[in-house]
This record gives sequence, C-alpha cells and structure tokens, in this order.
Amino acid sequence: MGLEEKLPDGILLASVEKIVNWTRKSSLWPATFGLACCAIEMMTFGAPRFDSARFGMEVFRASPRQADLMIVAGRVSQKMAPVLRQIYDQMPDPKWVLAMGVCASSGGMFNNYAIVQGVDHVVPVDMYLPGCPPRPEMLIDAILKLHTKIMNEPLGPKRAAKLADQRVELVPSSIKYGR
Repeated sequence: MGLEEKLPDGILLASVEKIVNWTRKSSLWPATFGLACCAIEMMTFGAPRFDSARFGMEVFRASPRQADLMIVAGRVSQKMAPVLRQIYDQMPDPKWVLAMGVCASSGGMFNNYAIVQGVDHVVPVDMYLPGCPPRPEMLIDAILKLHTKIMNEPLGPKRAAKLADQRVELVPSSIKYGR
C-alpha cells in the first residue's frame, strides 16, 4: 500500500542529501601534500597494488582549487604551517582534511619549537590516521571511515549552522605572520 507499489519498475527513491553525499564520497580528489616519510606510504596508496581508483581518487591534484581532500602526510614545521593554511583556504567547499601519521596528528617524536604539535592547530582535521608511518592499508581504512562521515553530513542551512559552530581561530598570529 506504499508509494513503492504505485511506481513503475526502475524508479529509484532517495533523498537529495544522500545522492549529493554519495557523489561527494565517490569522487574525492586529494591534494598533493606530502611532507616526510608518510608521503612514501601515501604514494604507495596511489600505485596499482592498492588501486586508489576504486575510490575515485586515482589522480592526486597539484592545484588546491581542484581538490577537496587534503592528506597531510608527515611533520609540519612552523615555516610550512602558513603554506598549509593557504592551500587549505584555496580549496573549494566542501573540503576535508586527513592527518596521516603521528607527526601530523601530534608532532610525533619532534617535541620542539620547530614542529607544529598537531596539524589541527593550523587547519580543522576530519580524520586522524595513527602510525609511524601508517601502511597504505591503514590509509584505505581511514578513507573508508571518511566516506562514512561524508555520507552523514547535512546539506544547506544545516551544514552552514554546523560549520559555524565548529569555527575557531585555528592559526595563532605567531604562525600566521612568521614571528
């Protein structure tokens, strides 16, 4: 007695939100941002053995204006932090950030003045991937978890309200102006 019985075969019902989120998760375009040893594992993920093409990610974008996923692979120095923030700001919305490795997540073993103690001090991070360096299989798992997060994101005014609640001044003036 439902609507499904009255529709002809071949008609698919879904919400616009689910369809848009499905297209977003199925065509993530990562920005190239490898900083240290984790970048080797990120490059391995893009090679034929792990086949990132099955996730719609076969091409790492050199231009931030064409990317919607930033994989920060490796340690971020104080001098690199403003560059990272500038690339993040140039990416179109919606955009996601994956911190790959313990150095990107928390500074790792480099607990000194030259290394940012977690990339979340510079840009908002959607997914943390532990390991030193994490294997490509772990990156695949993190991307699948990011897909789940993308599928559950709201659209329109609900998304704008959610982002407004999360907005914080992430870049201290010392990093912004190189002091």
